[in-house]
Amino acid sequence: MTERSVKHATFVVERTYSASAGRVYNAWADPIAKAKWFSKPECFEFRVGGREYSVGGPPQGPVFTFDACYQEIVPEQRIVYTYTLDMGETRMSVSTATVEFLPSEEGTKLVFTEQGVFFDGHDTPEAREEGTISLLEALGKSL
Repeated sequence: MTERSVKHATFVVERTYSASAGRVYNAWADPIAKAKWFSKPECFEFRVGGREYSVGGPPQGPVFTFDACYQEIVPEQRIVYTYTLDMGETRMSVSTATVEFLPSEEGTKLVFTEQGVFFDGHDTPEAREEGTISLLEALGKSL
């Protein structure tokens, strides 16, 4: 039998963008805008109870599946979603993510909080946080 493990973790990443809260929020809410910095979804239902689903990965690498359900949406203020991340047939993690859009003198402060459960060493909170930082940098470039 394979050794099983569970690791729980929370991390927070903050970024300030020189764009309005509406513009930053739209980069999450509009599938065309989001595809500029995140994977292009096969399914995108941006509403409470709606689903976002994408499959992809590097050309010669593993296939990753992101499967999210939107739990709370307050336009230009916050988005809360739960999601699973799989590598092939292997469940890597289950998470709750909260994205907050806060006014700042520079434009909009985005606060991304993830609470995750990472399974069997297939992923780590540190790697996920690093990936999130890269995504939020890509978001900034897309704005």
